[in-house]
Order: sequence, then C-alpha cells, then structure tokens
Amino acid sequence: MTQVIDAIDVLVWGGGSGGVAAALQAARSGADTLLLTPGSWLGGMVSAAGVCCPDGNELSPWQTGIWGAFLRALEQAEPAGLDHNWVSCFGYRPASAEAILQGWVSAEPRLQWWSDCRLLEVERQGARITAVQIERQGRGQRLGCKVVIDGSDRGDLLPLAAAPFRFGWEAEECWSEPSAPAQQRLDSDPFFQDQPVQSPTWVVIGQLTSDTLAVDPAATKALPAPFTQACEAFGLERTISYGRLPGGLVMLNWPLHGNDWHGQLERAFSGDDAAEAALNREMQAHSLSFASVLKEASDGWIKLGAAFPQQAGSPAPWLAAMPYWREGRRLVGLHTVIEQELLPQSIGATIAPLPFDAAGVLQSIAVGNYANDHHYPGPDWPLAPKSCRWGGRWSGTPFCVPYGALVSAEVENLLAADKAFSTSHMANGATRLQPLILNIGQAAGAAAALSLRQSCPPAALPVRLLQEALISDPQAPAGPLPLWDTPWHHPAWAERQRAALNDPGLLAPDGSLAGTAAGLQVHQAPPATGERLWQGELRPDGEGAYHLQLADGGGSWPLITLEPALHQWLANQERGRPVALIGCANPWGPWLRVSRLAR
Repeated sequence: MTQVIDAIDVLVWGGGSGGVAAALQAARSGADTLLLTPGSWLGGMVSAAGVCCPDGNELSPWQTGIWGAFLRALEQAEPAGLDHNWVSCFGYRPASAEAILQGWVSAEPRLQWWSDCRLLEVERQGARITAVQIERQGRGQRLGCKVVIDGSDRGDLLPLAAAPFRFGWEAEECWSEPSAPAQQRLDSDPFFQDQPVQSPTWVVIGQLTSDTLAVDPAATKALPAPFTQACEAFGLERTISYGRLPGGLVMLNWPLHGNDWHGQLERAFSGDDAAEAALNREMQAHSLSFASVLKEASDGWIKLGAAFPQQAGSPAPWLAAMPYWREGRRLVGLHTVIEQELLPQSIGATIAPLPFDAAGVLQSIAVGNYANDHHYPGPDWPLAPKSCRWGGRWSGTPFCVPYGALVSAEVENLLAADKAFSTSHMANGATRLQPLILNIGQAAGAAAALSLRQSCPPAALPVRLLQEALISDPQAPAGPLPLWDTPWHHPAWAERQRAALNDPGLLAPDGSLAGTAAGLQVHQAPPATGERLWQGELRPDGEGAYHLQLADGGGSWPLITLEPALHQWLANQERGRPVALIGCANPWGPWLRVSRLAR
C-alpha cells in the first residue's frame, strides 16, 4: 500500500552537500521542508564521500553563508584545529562534519529528514512537478509538493522529471570556451566517449602510525601498476600526507595516477542497479589497492583508518559511504554558466565579469573562486588560467553564479542545489567544489521559500529580494558579490554587499568598492583555534611569497594569510623587518597561516 502525503512546501531530493544546505535554508526561511536522502548520512562530499579537505573559497572574503558557518563550526569541533595537510587550509574528520549537519537539521522544526530512500518516479502536469514517489522502509510513498529541489551529486531527479539536462562534453563551437575541444575532436577521438564526465574517486581513509616517515622516500621502490607514477610528482611522503586530517587520519583522494577511477562511468547513469553496483565495487577495490601499495612502500607508515560508522550497507569503516562524483547530469537552466564567466578580467587579483540579465539587473547569488581543475586519465587537461598570487600563496580568482543557473528552463517549480545546476562541462571544473556548492544550496533553499511566500514561480522571483535574504540571514549571512578587501567578519560587510548590489558601478575589476575603504585595513580577524604568537624577521621574495625567520633560532617558515588586511600589510613591508604575528603552524604544508598582527 502506498502512503500519500500532500502539499509539502519544499521537497529536496539527494544526499549532496547542496541538498542539505537547501533543505536547511528553506526551513529556516519559513517553508515546511522534507529532505530525502538515499543513504544514512547527510552531507554528500563534505562528509559521506569523505572529501574532508575542502578546495576553494578559502580566503576570508569568501567564507560566507552556510560554508562559512560550517567552517567555523568545524573549528570548534576539532580541538587540534584544521591545519593538517597541504592540499587545503582546512582538514577535518568526516564524523565531525556529519555531526554538525545532523545537529543543524534536527534543530529546525520545519524540516523533516528521511534517510535510506529510493526515488521511483516524478509526476508532472504540464510544466510543474506535482508529486514524487519513493520507497522507504519497504513501503511506497507518494509525496505531493509545491517546489522541488534536486540536491543530488549526479542530478538523479532530472531524467525522472523529464527536465532537460546536459551530460558530457560540449564543443568549443558551442560557446567559444577557450578550454573546450573542437567538435572534430569530439567526433573522432574515442577518449571523449570513454570519459563522458570527470573521473570520480572512492575515498579511502588511512591512518598514520607515527608523525614521520621511517623509510627514506628517495630509496622507496616504485609502486606497482597501475600506481607506478603516483609518487613521481611529489614523492612518497607528500603523496600520503596530501590529505592529512586530525588525529593522523589521511584522506586518500589522489588524482595523479592514484585512486581516481576512469572506467565505464556511464554505468552510474544507466538506471541499471546491477551495473552501478559493479562499478562501485570496482572503485572500492581500486582505492583499497592504492592504500595497500602505499602501506607497503612506506613500510607500514600508513594503514587503513576507521572514519565511517558501520551500519547496514556500509562497505567498511575506512571506505567512504558514497563515491565522490565530480560531475553528473547538468540542468538546462535559464542561464548556463560557461568558462568565460569564470575568468578574471585582467591579470592578478581581479574578478570575473559580473552577471547581468537582459534588463541590466545584477543576478549573482553566490561566489566561487576555485581555479578550475579537471580529472581524466592521462595528462592534465589544459585550462585557461584563473589564479593569482595572494597572501603568500596561489588562489583562484573569484566569479559569480547567477540565479538563473539554479532554475529549470522548462519545469517551473524545479531548482538545482548541487553540482547539477546549469553549467557547461568546462565550467564544472571550477563550480563543483564543496564551499560553493553549500552556498548554491543555500540560495536554492532561500529561493524556494521566497517564491512560495511571494506566490510566484521561482523563475519570477525578484533576484534582489533573494540577494537581500541571503545577506540578512540571521544564522549564515551569505555574500552574493566578491569583495576582495572585505572579510566576512568586518562590521561593514553587509553594508558593503548592499552598496555594490545597489550600484554595481562601485565594484572595480580588482574587487574593491570605490570610495568606501575607510577602516577596512585597521580591522583584524577574530581569534581562531590553535593560534599563538610568532616573532621573527620577515623575508619577502619579491614575487609574492613570504618567509618568517624565527627570532628564537627555530628556522624559517613559509608565511601565508587568508585575511585581506594582513595581505595588504605584508605587501608593503620591506625585507628584514622584525614582526610579531598571530597564527597557526602547519608542518604538513609546510606554512604558518597568520591572521593578524600582535598588539
């Protein structure tokens, strides 16, 4: 017998990071919301998939919205702090992230979460989705709904809703993207049929048995095939410590001849459960083989580590609960984000062109900054550069995602909240990362609730109303615009976001706001976990990097910062100046991440 539930305000399908963010924001914005997930964990790539060293949006101006709130909750949840690896400025345990998200969900009275659901059918009448049919606990349920959000990693709901979507590569002739292949290559080279989407990874968690590698990395024998070249670029020690987490856990998510998986990926999108299960087993076995050869090569320095709960259907405590999908189906939206919309307007710390609609209305609802990165077998895919030197390190330049990229062009009550929002294949390499996806989900949830309150379809929602709701959110205020010089914690942050939205001409290509810089540089970052005083002699290299020669004879550390005020201060200092700075040491970087001057 099928249970029938009518009139759910907002129904969110999928266990992606954007899905939980969308459900949270819809409920916080006043809509009765139901979140359906296929597994027993909520967070998608930030927890269940084990990708616990987030890329992108690391600078404090981009640490806004649910991403920023999540990051600050992690800082409180991890007593040893987040400075543990060299691929990211943040590393945390999967269970820490999941506990935060489940705590947030349980605190929302308007939000219900049903886990372990199977999506069976999506019902449409004309241009509207009217109901979703699922199976849960061996029982069918039909759920009537007003607004539907796809919050899955792979766009699972789109084909069932007969919503137009894209899958795979687009030719250079389609949008003139500088990094896209020509149609002739797509037609003639079997690579593009063999590799329709970016390669996924089944993350496996390792455990270091000591703080240092006991064997000489240079003397280590070559790894066996297919991992023979995995350590060539960085050596054995840094290959292993790339994704180090608190407690000596290690995220093994290694792209260079490591545990990325490239074989017969179409099985995950065929609707054939047996074929997908076989693919999952192959990915798991491949990752376990990678962990095994690293253990042997390092003389047992790394072993398998427990990080995931053992529940029904869980493969093992060291295997992520789901694969890390970098790409899947992509919604055909009212706007499609293409590569040119991500690229900086000039060299250096600059922003991508702002997204305006045909009426001249600024459409941005979220900011990303990842440099762009594509995972396939073989050599790196050549991509147009979008990085700059900032704060002593390389960072991606920021771009805006317009609201129309979240809204289906055909299904009037359907929004996308995860990687399935409307982008090109090439742009997906920069738009798929955890921080941006959390804030994309937040925008989708806010839009769903606002459209119900305004009694209009999502496509008719005034974007300025949505932007204001994001800026003024009491729990996780989110910045729709990239202001390089204004961190999330500055007292004038919301005022400056509104000023740029009301008069976009004030926002310069370098991300500064004309005529309103007074007081920005004197503001300093709040305290963070694990900080201490560091004193020594500052040594800039003249090319954007800094070292601190410690005053106590403790050697020299590379110096980085994520804070605009300190970035500007460092850029104006001469070599040899004595300095006193507050920050955290990361010996695995290695670097000192400093946040403010000592006073």
